[in-house]
Amino acid sequence: MDPLEEITGRQLTIKPIGYIRSPITVKDLAPKMGSEESVIGELVIDSSYADALVGLEPGQKILILYWMDKAERDTLQVHPRRDYSRPIRGVFSTRSPDRPNPIAIDTVEILEINGMVLKVRGIDALDQTPLVDIKNAV
Repeated sequence: MDPLEEITGRQLTIKPIGYIRSPITVKDLAPKMGSEESVIGELVIDSSYADALVGLEPGQKILILYWMDKAERDTLQVHPRRDYSRPIRGVFSTRSPDRPNPIAIDTVEILEINGMVLKVRGIDALDQTPLVDIKNAV
């Protein structure tokens, strides 16, 4: 059996740890990169992950990984940043939300922590986007 076929035959399971509250509700109005903007939103974490928040504090930069559930998964080429004056590129060489596995990563700054809700700056995700993971950005 082909090694790649053996590996890809496995089922991956990703369970969201929460979701993102965002003022962005329309895909075409989302910033191309959250770190280039100052959009404020919230990371709402499931209470079963409370112990995983220990050590996070306001002022800290974190990486958030989220699943772009509104993305088109069959797109393989795009004009970067939807700028049609730029040549077409494969999605693996861009930050396009439309891609085979729409996993996004962004750096945000924690502004406040209120229980299981982290108020952050630098969001580029749509409201109600599933949050997959949080990592220290340093």
